[in-house]
Amino acid sequence: MAYDLTDIKNRMQKSIGSLKDELVGLRTGRASASLLEPVTVEAYGSRTPLSQLATVTVPEPRMLSVQVWDRGLANAVEKAIRDSGLGLNPMGEGQVIRVPLPELNEQRRKELSKVAHTYAEAARVAVRHIRRDGMDALKKAEKDGDMSQDDAKKQTELVQKATDDAVKEIDAIVAAKEQEIMQV
Repeated sequence: MAYDLTDIKNRMQKSIGSLKDELVGLRTGRASASLLEPVTVEAYGSRTPLSQLATVTVPEPRMLSVQVWDRGLANAVEKAIRDSGLGLNPMGEGQVIRVPLPELNEQRRKELSKVAHTYAEAARVAVRHIRRDGMDALKKAEKDGDMSQDDAKKQTELVQKATDDAVKEIDAIVAAKEQEIMQV
């Protein structure tokens, strides 16, 4: 693997993007169409993302409305939402499924906060693995004579700075999400 600082930074940003995607699915008490993004439905012989089978809207602050395009899939969509682990209890009305969002109690808020921290730790670990890959590539380049010792030291500092910046960004993202979750 050749050393490339831009590639390392891009990979770190992908890890941060993945964290953001995971945090979108955590419920904060406010209705958001993105809440149902991780839901997949058993349809047409395979697992299909809900977004490919229905339109999700937010008619009220504590209610989601799912308009299923194929009436025959309404029950499967309702079941997928119920079994998604999001703690939602959908109510089917033909092709429209109403999903009321219950008030989050203190215990559930703390559980969601712990889940957010778990996601953040996984992202930090991913960033550290990317840093290790970069450091290994630097050591190899220096050993092979492709890079001087001084250049390798400078590049090592740049990789460490990129890692520190990525971890700071992860911490800021999870702190914001935790604040959002804990707001009453």
